[in-house]
Amino acid sequence: MSQMNTPDAMNTMGMHFAKSTISRRDALRAAGVLGGALAAMPAVHGQTPSSDVIRIGVIGCGGRGTGALQQALSVPGSNVKLTAVADAFGDRIKGALKAVGSMQDKIDCPEDRQFEGLDGWQKVLEHCDLVILATPPGFRPFHFDAAVKAGKHVFMEKPVCVDSFGARLCLEAAKMADEKKLKVVVGLQRRYDRKYRETVARVREGLAGEIIGGQIYWNGGGIWYRGRQPNTTEMQFQVHNWYHFNWLCGDHICEQHVHNIDVANWMLDRLPESAYGTGGRQNRVPGQPSEIYDHHAVNFVYPGGVRIASQCRQLPGGDGRVDEEFQGTKGFVKIGAITDLSGKLLWKFEGDSPNPYQVEHDELHDAIRNDKPLNNAVYGATSSFSAVLARNATYSGKQWGYQQSLELENRTMPEALTWASTPPVVPDKDGNYPIPMPATYKIANAKKESA
Repeated sequence: MSQMNTPDAMNTMGMHFAKSTISRRDALRAAGVLGGALAAMPAVHGQTPSSDVIRIGVIGCGGRGTGALQQALSVPGSNVKLTAVADAFGDRIKGALKAVGSMQDKIDCPEDRQFEGLDGWQKVLEHCDLVILATPPGFRPFHFDAAVKAGKHVFMEKPVCVDSFGARLCLEAAKMADEKKLKVVVGLQRRYDRKYRETVARVREGLAGEIIGGQIYWNGGGIWYRGRQPNTTEMQFQVHNWYHFNWLCGDHICEQHVHNIDVANWMLDRLPESAYGTGGRQNRVPGQPSEIYDHHAVNFVYPGGVRIASQCRQLPGGDGRVDEEFQGTKGFVKIGAITDLSGKLLWKFEGDSPNPYQVEHDELHDAIRNDKPLNNAVYGATSSFSAVLARNATYSGKQWGYQQSLELENRTMPEALTWASTPPVVPDKDGNYPIPMPATYKIANAKKESA
């Protein structure tokens, strides 16, 4: 198991946790999302013998949920069954079941355990021991909180929050998961990549000295867009087209660049103190209105004065780049190689590196079977919120502190959600959505101004 998956390392990453817990009022508001609190369910704690079936439920059957399901069913030697699925859209459920159709000996999911709509996810928790959470990210904190309260082990995709309310809710649920001995893995798969793990281990040994700076990148092309279909509500359109709405995805700096931000937090073994940056929307495709930016550039300041320069973009053309590099007092770090200050190679990764997407599930099942401590939820929440911090900075044009942002009264998910509900953002008369502008941008529900 990776060093950073241990409880002690998690506590280091969760240094801001003490000030972030949610109030009783917050908890009641969280329980009320999407149709009310779950009824009490039997909890699953600790070890699951290897001969016992682990019943798997899936909430969110899109591409990533389907991929995670395939990997969960492919854990070597693990006795598992898919027993329940849910998605807002029925075609996603059919697609996921078709994708695992060759694994019929591991499927026990009749139609009465296939739940379509915005509230079907609650029923999945009645029929599983381990739940995969892979809906649009805005739903994640509420689903995670409910799963932990119901006593379920969890695999959840990144990011795990898109605002301060969600971050605090996830941190509280993470603490509860430890108390219940539940196992939690977050889909920041670089943490499960042997090349990354070995690089971090060499840095921990001091091979590059103290890390004093770094650069992280996710620069690539555009993303998918799902056109508006006839006879759909605005809410249906936005949930179906979730990557283009901040209350659902948090912008691509949260949904995608969180991977690289997480690597920086992991490499430094600390969280950023503040962020300052810029961004915007340059590529406006006719007929594809979107609320999110297509580029961000952010400077993070970490304790001790360490600076990390961050870039992410989703623009056609140019050089693509998705990686991380760091500078130390004794050398330079790239993932898989460390050189001294003159460029002489000090260490290079050798050997194989199993698919980290599969390793996530292999280690999760091993922890469930053998009651090993495994809870990624703290670093999942703190790295996700580091991305939210960066978005606050680029949208507002102001420097924001991590703790200052975490304490904001900022909740973007509606407290009651149906297909007929009005989303947090609506189009203008021309069908366009407002793009955040520093001169006018206000963080929703925020009661504290930027320093």
